[in-house]
Amino acid sequence: MQTVVSTPIELLDASDELSGMIRSSDIYHHYFEARQIMLEDEEAKRLIEDFNQHKEKFDEVQRFGKFHPDYSEVTKALRIAKREMDLHESVSAYKKAERSLEKLLTEVSEALAASVSPNIKVPSGNPYFDNSSCSGGCGSGGSCSC
Repeated sequence: MQTVVSTPIELLDASDELSGMIRSSDIYHHYFEARQIMLEDEEAKRLIEDFNQHKEKFDEVQRFGKFHPDYSEVTKALRIAKREMDLHESVSAYKKAERSLEKLLTEVSEALAASVSPNIKVPSGNPYFDNSSCSGGCGSGGSCSC
């Protein structure tokens, strides 16, 4: 059944209903549980903190790029810390659940946009997971037809 919305208040109410449906989905519940498990995991906390410290050092060194004397050492340490963090079970499960939720939100956004007009593009913010985006940008001969 299609609901006709005639006022901005009704539209906001409908969007609240849609967000409630998303929050009651299995995908959201899996995401929420994975997030809680990761936030309560002491080893995950340590790995995330370690990664953030390496990232801060990298940001300082990045200003000078490979001309900084510690660039290679700091870059390597950052990659190692990221790999250790990403491979940890609770962090990995959280990231997987997060990608599933992002995919659901992108699909809902694309469905909403397409129902308004087939010409509306919805950026997902992640070109690796966005199958409907224009690859290469405008003017590159991609599939976006812009």
